[in-house]
Amino acid sequence: MSEQSDAPLDMLVIQEMQLLLAEKRTALSTLRTGIAIFAFPLSVLSVLVATSKSYELHAVMHWLIPLLLINLGLIGLAVYLIGHALRRLKHYNRLIDEQKRKYPRLAQLLA
Repeated sequence: MSEQSDAPLDMLVIQEMQLLLAEKRTALSTLRTGIAIFAFPLSVLSVLVATSKSYELHAVMHWLIPLLLINLGLIGLAVYLIGHALRRLKHYNRLIDEQKRKYPRLAQLLA
């Protein structure tokens, strides 16, 4: 009889863990996106430095300043996304660890 009454609880715990793992995957996806956005301005700036002998700085300043401002905005967005994702990952890891301590069978599955 007790095994039948534990079955809905087990199912609820598994569903809860699935939700936490899905949220963790979303945070990891946000982290990946932040890293990709951070890499873009760095690659643009490296191309500008590599080709700097091909142009006069004062002649292209009207293009360079907006490009640098856009790059600064992208770097700011990337830092925000990475920081937010890391905070969320820490939060979800803590919740998963709590669930593992609460349900030893779950800890065996997620070892």
